[in-house]
Amino acid sequence: MPLNSPTFDRIRDKVLSGQRLTGAEGEFLFQPEVDLHAIGELANLVRRRNSGDVVYYNINAHLNPTNVCIYRCPLCAYSCGPGDAKAYVMDRDEILSRGQEAVDAGATELHIVGGVHPEKPFDWYRDILRDFHETFPRLHLKAWTAVEIAWFASLTGRSYEAVLAEMIQAGLGSLPGGGAEVFHPDVRGRIAPRKADAETWLTVHRAAHRLGLRSNASMLYGHVETAAHRIDHLLRLRELQDETGGFQAFIPLAFHPEGTQLAHLKRPSGLVDLRVVAVSRLILDNFDHIKAYWISLGVGTAQVALAYGADDLDGTVRQERIHHDAGATSPQVLSVDQLCRLIREAGREPVERDTLYRRVARDGTT
Repeated sequence: MPLNSPTFDRIRDKVLSGQRLTGAEGEFLFQPEVDLHAIGELANLVRRRNSGDVVYYNINAHLNPTNVCIYRCPLCAYSCGPGDAKAYVMDRDEILSRGQEAVDAGATELHIVGGVHPEKPFDWYRDILRDFHETFPRLHLKAWTAVEIAWFASLTGRSYEAVLAEMIQAGLGSLPGGGAEVFHPDVRGRIAPRKADAETWLTVHRAAHRLGLRSNASMLYGHVETAAHRIDHLLRLRELQDETGGFQAFIPLAFHPEGTQLAHLKRPSGLVDLRVVAVSRLILDNFDHIKAYWISLGVGTAQVALAYGADDLDGTVRQERIHHDAGATSPQVLSVDQLCRLIREAGREPVERDTLYRRVARDGTT
């Protein structure tokens, strides 16, 4: 679509003057006929306003304690039933060994999510955090998606607030953004029909924010959703952020179909990935950070996304299984040197952060 389109001209003027875009304008930007690079330039302008030339990364590790899950969503290649040949449940020693590995690698964060095991009590999940916190007290525990928190509340008959408060006492530091998928019921009913619905996901994060926990948000795109579904999702996040201010970053997650019940679908292209990153940056005007999660996007696309509105490459990540079980071909881990090289090649300044976006000082530097 020509760049002198009246609609695009209006959108550009609004972005330049710092005005909020509407849902209809967001849907317009998702049309493949609208010039992607022009959208990227606008998103990059917003990124620069927020972060200057800085791109953040952190030294982190992932832990997925079990892949046994009651939900078995069509979108998921990772989960399985208790009797499945690939089913696993880590024991305490194995779990803590991952913590030691993270600490030895200099990690400041451990990202803990997994299956919703139908036979594990609430105490099992809580004690994972307690054991980590007691053994590695300086390691920030970003743990349990809103879907898992909702399951814990169902198990115990307690409120989300009560469950979260007990998790905080055990060592919980923040919530990840997983489990959001796509909020619209027409899509959610097809890709995750048994999983906690959109209102539950949003209510859990609202409760977390009220307790002082920061959290992230995500969207899984590139399957059966439309532009209207994506915008509906982004607007719901923007509305909750207006209310609480508790979200730190938004993570667009590209769908990987291999091994899922949706394996007949194609993975979204790199051009779609960049458009989703850029439009998300423009719509989510109240989010400070947009991540280019290299595990999901692939390293090359994630690096390019730094020119399309993203200001965070996530981290070193190690032992991630959920995306890789679905066919992700990205590495299992990137070194700090590799992350910094990618950021510098993109013309940005690499800054190590902790989970709460505070600069990390190492060897007397910041």
